[in-house]
Formats: sequence, structure tokens, C-alpha cells
Amino acid sequence: MKITIAKTAGFCMGVRRAVDMVLDAANTSDTPIYTYGPLIHNPQVLEMLETKGIFRLDTIPEKGTGLVLIRAHGVPPEDETALKQAGFTVINATCPRVVRVQVIIRKFAQKGYATIIIGEENHPEVKGLLGYAQGNGHTVTTMDQFTALPVFENAVVVAQTTQNTALYDEIKAFCAEHRPHYQVFDTICGSTERRQQEVRHLAATHDAVIVVGGRQSGNTRRLAQVAAETRAFTTHIETVSEIDFTALAGFRSIAITAGASTPNWIITDTCSRVARHLEHQRPVAGVISRIQGFLLKTNLLLALGAGSLTYACSVVQQLPRTWIHAAIAMLYVFSMQVLNNMFAVKSDTYNHPDRAGFYRRYRPVLALLAVSSGGAGLYLAYTTGVMSFFILLVMSLLGLSYNLKLIPRGLGRKQQIRRIKDIPGSKTILITMAWGVVTSILPAVDTRSVPAWMAVAFLYAAGLVFSRTAFFDIKAIQGDRIAGRETLPILLGEKKSFVLIRYVLIATLVLLAGAWPAGLSFSLALLLALVPGLMLVLVHFFGKDSRISGTQMEFMIESSFLLTGVMAAIL
Repeated sequence: MKITIAKTAGFCMGVRRAVDMVLDAANTSDTPIYTYGPLIHNPQVLEMLETKGIFRLDTIPEKGTGLVLIRAHGVPPEDETALKQAGFTVINATCPRVVRVQVIIRKFAQKGYATIIIGEENHPEVKGLLGYAQGNGHTVTTMDQFTALPVFENAVVVAQTTQNTALYDEIKAFCAEHRPHYQVFDTICGSTERRQQEVRHLAATHDAVIVVGGRQSGNTRRLAQVAAETRAFTTHIETVSEIDFTALAGFRSIAITAGASTPNWIITDTCSRVARHLEHQRPVAGVISRIQGFLLKTNLLLALGAGSLTYACSVVQQLPRTWIHAAIAMLYVFSMQVLNNMFAVKSDTYNHPDRAGFYRRYRPVLALLAVSSGGAGLYLAYTTGVMSFFILLVMSLLGLSYNLKLIPRGLGRKQQIRRIKDIPGSKTILITMAWGVVTSILPAVDTRSVPAWMAVAFLYAAGLVFSRTAFFDIKAIQGDRIAGRETLPILLGEKKSFVLIRYVLIATLVLLAGAWPAGLSFSLALLLALVPGLMLVLVHFFGKDSRISGTQMEFMIESSFLLTGVMAAIL
């Protein structure tokens, strides 16, 4: 069984922008927050917004207070004016591509042109666009309706940004031949075109297509329509519970795509649930997949990676190759990571639904394992020396207090720093520092390590861990924003974060290149350089194609830490 996720599936730029704007407002403002009408056409996202205290305003009252966000589809200009006059602070979250169409219509309406909109008359976007036509707007959804319109002396022709590209191409060709005096603009969003082109290709190369998204979403319905026009079996669902797995059982290849208003967590959940239900068709691959999932959810793979990295850092520093420090690092990382995941269930509900469910089911067992492994790590550190024990104890206490509310609630800003985790960007930096200490400094504390080599080992470990953590923070940006976390990618943005990761990995390679002339074994420097080199390739590859992300991506990134120990052990 082959399962393919469309590269274009999920939030488009305009929807992501609107959701980010309303979540940022909710995380930083104490005033009531509303959206004028549904922000986007996805019931699960709307339910999530209600849990954040963001409610829908369907009519405009005479008087009101608080923030009102105009939805991504846009509204008629008179509605925006009425909201401001009622006393609301208005934040316009209209998609920039819809704004472009509004500007075109307004410009030509002021010159007396009729406006012809190729789109659904009752769709929110079209209603908003008609508000700019100054009473001379017309909507059509078929070629027959278009030709039935009177021939206007002057007219501008635009399309709803999520309209079917095939229909609009037909109308543009008709205008070129029979209405050459009409002003015709290409206003279908490029994202919509790419989605429709991709779903045609996927439907032609797969036996079945699952289209995920709200039933009120026009662009999602059109994706299902485009796929259904091919030979592929097509089903449109809002949630994975609606899938008829019996109907899918006989297919050898399934493609999953989603509308522009479908969040990542629903796409991820759909893919994982489909894969689990169909694993009986490939038992060997199913067993491998379950093993990978277990290693990732329990953080055992990450803990093994920490031990391997510690061993590699000891080799760099020419320390005795004992396994005790590797064991300390494994136990510490396992303990802290499990505890962190237990506190992160809220954001993991959106970032990693499987992991969130796993931690809810086995919370008592995982808590016991985390405490036990943390205690075992402290005991091993004590056997190596008092200083090692003290450093690890301080790090453990800091880790335990990361999620605790240390400062009482005050007055003023809603987004108040009460916990270490509330410090913007603290997660990535603190994890990097903690790993650097436990993998390179702790093994050197009770030995005569050369400070220069300890620095090389620390920077090498820190470079790898920073890149790994920041990369996963980028992938988790949607859920972290919902949970109110200000991670580094939320502060910098996705593009700048990817650039920073690449620079850090390149700097790690340069570090090894510089350490070789200073005395580091050439073969060791070369072998260890393979790991940041591999991570650089993986980050570039997965960064370009976010739809490939999932269990396989996470497993490959986490496994790269195991390679550090393997490379060092070769020597």
C-alpha cells in the first residue's frame, strides 16, 4: 500500500496569515476578541478558536468593545466601516490576494464599469467583492450563465480566488473572441491552481483520493470535484472518522490532499490513521512503522542519540572511552524529554496527535519512568564525582521548573512571563545548552580535559542539537502558536529560521575543518562532519517539501545523533 500526501495540502498563505493574526491577538490581548463571520471554512479550527476565547460575530451591534478580525474571505467595505463606528478595533485579516481583487473591482467600478465575478453568489468572498462593485456587480458559475448576461459597454471580469481554473480558462477564451473590450484579470490564487493541478496528477497516478476539509469550503469541494472527474475513487471528509476503510482496503495506492483551510494536525491525523488501518496489507512494513513510532513517542531513540553524541564528544576530547557518561546523558535526556512531553500535551494535540494520545493514556507509567531515570542519572553522576553530581542536579532542577509557574500572576499584560517557558525562544536555547553541558562538559569535569577541545566538543554538540530542535519547532509552529508558546521560529518566522539552521550547520562543519589543523584527527573530523552534512541535506529536503514530514522525517533526524557515536566508534 502506497500513501502519498499532496505537497500543496493544508493552509494557504492567506488562511495561515489570518489564523496567525487571530492567535497572536488572543495570546497578547486582554480585550474580547471576535471574528466577523467564520474566520475560515473549517469547523475544527473554529472549535479550536472558541477554546481560546475567540467567538464569532454574525451581526454588527450598535455598540461594541474589543477586537474584531475580518475573515480571510474579506467583507463589503460598508461592513468594515460599521464595525469601526460601533466601537470595535478592527484588524483586517483579508487574504492579500482577495484584497487585490477588491482593488481591481473598486478601480473599474469608479469608472462606471460593470463587474462580472466568476464565483458562487452566496460565498463570503464573492459577497465581499460585490460590495466594491457599487451596485453594478453580477455573478455567474457556468459558461451558459456568462453568455446569458447582456453585453456591457464596459465590464471587468474577475474570478473568485478559489474558482475552478478550467471554467475560468473557458470564459477567458470566450471573452478574447467575443468580448474583446472586456477587461479580464487572472485572479485565481496561484495556490488554488497548484492544488488543482496536483490533485489531477495524483488522481491519475493513484487508485483513490481522500480530500480532507470543511464541507463549507469552496476550494475543498472543488478539489474533490476535480479528483472525481478522473478514474480515481474519491471521497471528501471533514475528519478521519468519516472514512470508509472497507472501501479503501482493495486499493494499492491512496493520495491524501486537503483544502486551503485544513490545518496540519487534521492532515497528519488522517495520514497516520489511514496507514494504521491498512497495515495488515504489508505486515513487515507495519511492524517497522510501529517500532519507529514507539521509539519516537517514548523518546528512547532520542536518549540513545544523546548517549552516542556524548561518546563522540569524549573521543574529541581524548577522554577515557567509558560508557558511564553516555549512560548519564541518556538517562537525563530521557527524563527531561518525557516530562516536557507530558506538559506539552496541549500543543501536541495539534502538532503530534498520536504522541498526545500516547501520553494521555500512559501518563502515570511515563511519569514514573521519567523520575526513575532522572534519579538513576544523578546516582551515576555522583559515582563519578561531586562536581558532576552538583551540575546535573542543578540542570535537573532547572528542567523540572521549566513548566512551573514561579512568578505570581500580576496585573496588566495577558502574556506575562511567569515560567521559564514563557521567555520567548527559551525552549530551543535551553535545550541546546543542556545537551551541550551533559554531552561534553560533564564528562570533562573530573578529568584533565584540554579547555580548547572541550569547547570544540561543546560547540559541535550544540550545533547539532540547536539545528534539530529549531527544525522541529518550525514543524510545530502551528500547534505552538495555538498553545501560546513563543518559540524561536514564531519570533523569527519560518524562512529566517531555516536560514539560521543552515548557517549553524555550516558553522559546525567549519568548526571541524578548523579543528583538524589544530590537532584533531583528520579521519575523526571527516567522519563527524558527515553528521551535520547529512542534517543539512535533510533540513533542506524536508524544508522544501513540508508534506513529506511525519514519522519517517522525525526518525531520520533523530537517528542522525546515533551516527555520531558510530562514527567515533569506528576509530
